[in-house]
Amino acid sequence: MTAIGPTLETERLILRPPCAEDFAPWCAFMADEDAARHIGGLQTPSVVWRALCSVAGAWTISGFSMFSVVEKATGDWVGRLGPWYPEGWPGTEVGWGIVRDRWGKGYATEGAIAATDWAFDHFDWHEVVHTIDPANTASAAVAKRLGSTILRQAAMPAPYEHLTVDVWGQSRDQWMAARAAR
Repeated sequence: MTAIGPTLETERLILRPPCAEDFAPWCAFMADEDAARHIGGLQTPSVVWRALCSVAGAWTISGFSMFSVVEKATGDWVGRLGPWYPEGWPGTEVGWGIVRDRWGKGYATEGAIAATDWAFDHFDWHEVVHTIDPANTASAAVAKRLGSTILRQAAMPAPYEHLTVDVWGQSRDQWMAARAAR
């Protein structure tokens, strides 16, 4: 099978486009109430299948999408993160979701830095945002570590139009200045 997008590597992670082998661990991820709470809630395997296909299909339609996150040390699928901008979304996002047993290891931050660098290097994005439920203090902490601040609040598109999120983010110029200092 031909890859539908790039593979990025960080010190501890491999970020690659999703594939069929990700289905089972993605199902387990979305069956974990704590892990799924702020990213759409619990999902059945049939809903996870549609989400996996949507993320994979966005690579073809948009030229970018979320990556599957693979831990180098184990080869385990440990989440999904990366660029995301479906119709009606509140901005050009780099988002993340990591399996619960890998929380606290800095994987969301490490992967989001690589994905944001890649997005700004390949697309004419003027800002990067992170749509975060105000109750999701862990993701807000990741956004802060990335150098983002709350820019605005926004309603999510259907089928999540009942949710209002904090839109964290920063401009391309802010990101590039911080990147030069890293």
